[in-house]
This record gives sequence, structure tokens and C-alpha cells, in this order.
Amino acid sequence: MQASYLKRFNRSSMFRLFLLTKLPIAWLSGLRVKSISAEKAEVSIRYGFWNKNPFKSMYFACQAMAGEMATGLLALGYVDAQPVKISLLVKEFNSTFKKKAVGNIAFVCEEGLKVKDAVEKAAAGDEPVLCVMNSNGYDEQGDCVSSFQITWTFKRKPIRS
Repeated sequence: MQASYLKRFNRSSMFRLFLLTKLPIAWLSGLRVKSISAEKAEVSIRYGFWNKNPFKSMYFACQAMAGEMATGLLALGYVDAQPVKISLLVKEFNSTFKKKAVGNIAFVCEEGLKVKDAVEKAAAGDEPVLCVMNSNGYDEQGDCVSSFQITWTFKRKPIRS
């Protein structure tokens, strides 16, 4: 993962601009990057007006968005570092909701090295490569409120002449 990528997304103003232009619903919901490294990404979202449901907790889709973002930041970082163009796409998404999500929820994915291997394999070959990644959302007490299993697919794009 390139240092420029890490610097860009670890600066909150750059990430907010990215969200505003590319994922406005994430910006509106209050998604934030807490930290990103080669091995781990952590994003947070605070329960509030724009992401609530009628049951006085965070809407499940906002949790899913944050859970996917924790894995996606790692995936994008390794794709960005490749000398060839690689497409990435969520192929499958599974979730488990364990507890009401209220307050500040931190979503953590610690599978950076796993996705690095998948992206490098995709860059070296012509076949799509699948990578199953996990992220978990934790409340302020440290309890897991939701878990996500996201299957990403990576494929090298053909070189056009």
C-alpha cells in the first residue's frame, strides 16, 4: 500500500471530500476514518439523525456501509498500488446484527495482508480472484454490535491498444 494513499485517507479533510464527491450518503451519515494502515482499517459512525431507524438505533444499512468501507479502504489501497489496472467489486455480502447500535460505533477490519495477496494474484493473472474479508462493529463499551463478511472479487483489466 502506498504511503500517499495512507496519507490521503488518514487526513480527515481529504476523506470527507472523497465521500462528498464519490459517496455522498456516507458523508451525510457521518462516516469517518479513524485509522488505516497496511494491515488494518478502522472507520466510525455515530448514531444520529441521518442514520437512525424508528427503533432508536442505527439503521442497518448505515452499519453495512461502514462495515463494507472498513474492508474497501484496504482493498482500494492495494489496488491503487498496482502498476496494472484492476477492477474490484463486492460479489457477496453477509451480516449479523447482535445488539442495538447506539453511540459511536467503530468498524474494524484487520485483513490487509489477506487482501494484498489477493490483489497481487489478480495483477499477475487473467482470472478473477475472490477474497473474503470480515469486519466487526464495536460500540463504546467494546461490545460487538454487528459483523460483516464481504466477498470481494479482483480482476486485472485488459490492456487496450
